Amino acid sequence: MLPFKDNTGSPGAPKSARMEQRTKPHVKVEIDHAAALLGVDETAFVTSAAYERARQVIADHQRTVLVSEDYAAFMAALDAPPAPSRALKQAVRRHRGMVRKRG
Repeated sequence: MLPFKDNTGSPGAPKSARMEQRTKPHVKVEIDHAAALLGVDETAFVTSAAYERARQVIADHQRTVLVSEDYAAFMAALDAPPAPSRALKQAVRRHRGMVRKRG
């Protein structure tokens, strides 16, 4: 039997949220087979796999990776920002008129 690690969080946390989905029969057969190989039920297998993938997708969307040319251009733009345009100045004035100061 292959090792299985439930990566869904604290072991003692109650399972109160419910999820249901329909799938094609051949997909269920494969999931059942994989879960059996790991010695876990289908729910644990699917939940763990979906949770791991969800965390990966979120992490990928929170990070930006630049190739060296793009990184150099980005850093150059930060070091020498353009002067504010007329439209930007107008937008700042409108914003200041709409938002009151806190404090």
